[in-house]
Amino acid sequence: MAALLVSLCLFVACAAPPTREMDQAQGSIDAARAAGADRYATEQYDAAVKALENAHDAVGQRDYRLALNYALDSRDRAQRAAKEAATQQAVQRSAAERRLGQVTASLDQAEQRLKSAESARVPRRALAAARTDIAAAEASLQKAGTAIQQDNYKLSQEQLAESAKKLESAMAEIDTVMRGRGKRR
Repeated sequence: MAALLVSLCLFVACAAPPTREMDQAQGSIDAARAAGADRYATEQYDAAVKALENAHDAVGQRDYRLALNYALDSRDRAQRAAKEAATQQAVQRSAAERRLGQVTASLDQAEQRLKSAESARVPRRALAAARTDIAAAEASLQKAGTAIQQDNYKLSQEQLAESAKKLESAMAEIDTVMRGRGKRR
């Protein structure tokens, strides 16, 4: 009797499209996208979307059992994608903030070297390139901070790399001018 009841439940469950499960899968995909899974967990997110598409195709072929399997798979993958996205986003934010601190420290160091050179009465013209690089680095650093606030960690890393390069150039220029100044004395 129990086996007959289970068989009947399975038959009834597979006799109609798994609309509820497909709606749940779509809801999970929407939630995953809102969590940034389309940017931070693309593999899982794309697999969830594909599984839901497969579920719709199976419904079109009236294979409701297969559609149910795809819908459940889609929901699970979307939920995993949302969790993975949250983790990846936190990791990238932490890395961006750490790099922001490093480049900010480099900016402070470059500005100190520039002040030291000015105190040593190095001609303004000799420090023009260094001043330009420091100003460009500061502008790029501000853009990186804005990108971090907007959760655009890729752009922030690009801006931070640009700032670091400009600061290295500025410090090298200041060091060259100061070494040349020491030789003249």
